Amino acid sequence: MRRRQREPLYNVVMADRKPTPAEDLASFRRELLDGIPAQLPSMRALDPTLDHAPPQNPRLTQSERALAVANALRYLPRAWHGVLATEFARELAQHGQIFMHRFRPQHALYARPIDHYPARSRQAAALMLMIQNNLDPQVAQFPEELITYGGNGAVFGNWVQYRLTMRYLAEMTDEQTLVMYSGHPLGLFPSHPEAPRVVVTNGMMVPEYSTLDEYARGRAQGVTLYGQMTAGSYMYIGPQGIVHGTTLTLLGAARLYLNLKGDAGLHGRVFVTSGLGGMSGAQAKAATIAGAVGVVAEINPAPLKRRMDQGWLMEAESDLDKVLSRVERAVRDKQPLSLGYLGNVVDLWERLAREGLPIDLGSDQTSLHNPFQGGYYPAGLSLEMARRMMKDDPAGFREAVDASLRRQVSAINTLAKRGLYFWDYGNAFLVEAQRAGAEVSLPNGEFRYPSYVEDIMGPMCFDYGFGPFRWVCCSGDPRDLETTDSIAADVIATQAAVAPQEIKQQMLDNLRWIEEAGSHRMVVGSQARILYADRQGRRLLAAAFNTAIARGVVHGPIVLGRDHHDVSGTDSPWRETANIRDGSRFTADMAVQNVIGDAFRGATWVSLHNGGGVGWGKVINGGFGLLLDGTQQAADRAHSMLGWDVANGVARRAWARNPGALFAIREAMKSEPALQVTLPESADATLIEAALARAGLGGDTSA
Repeated sequence: MRRRQREPLYNVVMADRKPTPAEDLASFRRELLDGIPAQLPSMRALDPTLDHAPPQNPRLTQSERALAVANALRYLPRAWHGVLATEFARELAQHGQIFMHRFRPQHALYARPIDHYPARSRQAAALMLMIQNNLDPQVAQFPEELITYGGNGAVFGNWVQYRLTMRYLAEMTDEQTLVMYSGHPLGLFPSHPEAPRVVVTNGMMVPEYSTLDEYARGRAQGVTLYGQMTAGSYMYIGPQGIVHGTTLTLLGAARLYLNLKGDAGLHGRVFVTSGLGGMSGAQAKAATIAGAVGVVAEINPAPLKRRMDQGWLMEAESDLDKVLSRVERAVRDKQPLSLGYLGNVVDLWERLAREGLPIDLGSDQTSLHNPFQGGYYPAGLSLEMARRMMKDDPAGFREAVDASLRRQVSAINTLAKRGLYFWDYGNAFLVEAQRAGAEVSLPNGEFRYPSYVEDIMGPMCFDYGFGPFRWVCCSGDPRDLETTDSIAADVIATQAAVAPQEIKQQMLDNLRWIEEAGSHRMVVGSQARILYADRQGRRLLAAAFNTAIARGVVHGPIVLGRDHHDVSGTDSPWRETANIRDGSRFTADMAVQNVIGDAFRGATWVSLHNGGGVGWGKVINGGFGLLLDGTQQAADRAHSMLGWDVANGVARRAWARNPGALFAIREAMKSEPALQVTLPESADATLIEAALARAGLGGDTSA
């Protein structure tokens, strides 16, 4: 790709002294504006202090390997190809992908104040901030491989894509839109100020080819990307992004199955799970917020240490005898505790199954959407042995994973007979366990354990429109986050005071959450917050924040967003839409319509992805980002877009005849006369059975 020449906007500082902050800022801006450098950069070694993604084995043919190298070289001047062709071929052989490590930027990656970004468009500067937050080594799982979380949830496919994207964002105006194809910046296209500044798609495969093998092939060739949910959408805010939802899940499970009432916590109750990496890192913090004793297994010492250093995990232990002893003491004292077990989760479950220690709640949050490429490590192998086997003996590794899953499920089943309540955390645990031959199915073919959305988050939150609303203070000032917390608490308190009984507990849970959020030290990376809110709440919060910016109470713009794991954003039959039982849970109209509607109602950027927490080909999800800058235009866009973003999913859930959603959409129509939604009639099941019998269709005729 030929690089367009431009005059440098900043002077180069050449001196044998430490640069001043102003010089650092000038160098940072200059590198962003340059995009692909004029001179071939020096080689850069991987940082040994960072955790790195395990090597992949995409099993390409010789012609596919050649295509992968040719695809990488097309970004760069032909004069460099003689050097880079060999280099990229070696990366492909070593990593199974071409990351272009030579082109990693010199500047540090973290979310800077928005005014530090050299952008003509304020909206584009907000995107630059969010992209850098996703790649911050304090936030990202494998930052040098551009992977934010989930083992393979990437922001870009290579470092040249990062450089080009940041240059485009620096140059663009509010009359252009940047189009992103699976990490590749297709270019800037003329549009208009009300259009999204960026439109992102990730992994949108033709359905027949939406398989893991095709993904591995396309990813190695640099033509597709697994954006997870918020990684490829530039909306990741660290493990805080799901800690509120995880806390609500624990409280909901306890109310549903352990007879907890109102604001009672889980003191003296034990929750066992696995995973301390990206999103799974939220589990330890959520357990202690809920008052439980949380035991989280993690085989990789790097994320465990990170969660300890960040204050998300209280204690760590590698000896199972000591783990059990510590749990018994915490249960006896009814002391909230998050305890990381450095070891394999299967060993933990099997030991618990042999002991008499009561376990109340359990789940699993390993990255089983990616079971054979580092998302799950089988029992009996060290981390290093597993990573070698993954690359050198993929068939043997698959067998080891399947055997491990069968053992894990067997232990969980034993504990379930003693009173454990276990749920699938939407990470494809049950799907992969079933494929491996584990005993997770009932005689009628249904799963033995529910998805946590199926009987907790779906009927308690999503059906009523409550979901994971997020905001990021672009000033980077912690005081602005404190101010927005206070504003949000006032908004939710006002809502809670007049809330109907159907959603009273949800409102009180959310109020308690935001009043305590600052004390839980959840910020990693950008100054961001997560708060479950419904349609009305999100609109009220956006309006209050925008007014605070206009009045100077908040000292910079705010980016609004959400997790895709929300009311309307995702079609996923084993997770977000698990409690939709009208036969439509395998369709993806909702997620696609969500992105289309957000785009023309004022979103700053929108994204549509194949894949997510449950895996490639098993989910379609959409997201957005919206910048509040204190103007009336921003207020109007937020009111219009946020209303649709929630109502779309509530209307679909109401059409599925979900009682909570029927209540919520009727309330929405009362408050907004322009909203008119098709509502269902409920038919009598006995009448239908009699009609089928009269038509000769009685009994199961599917065979």
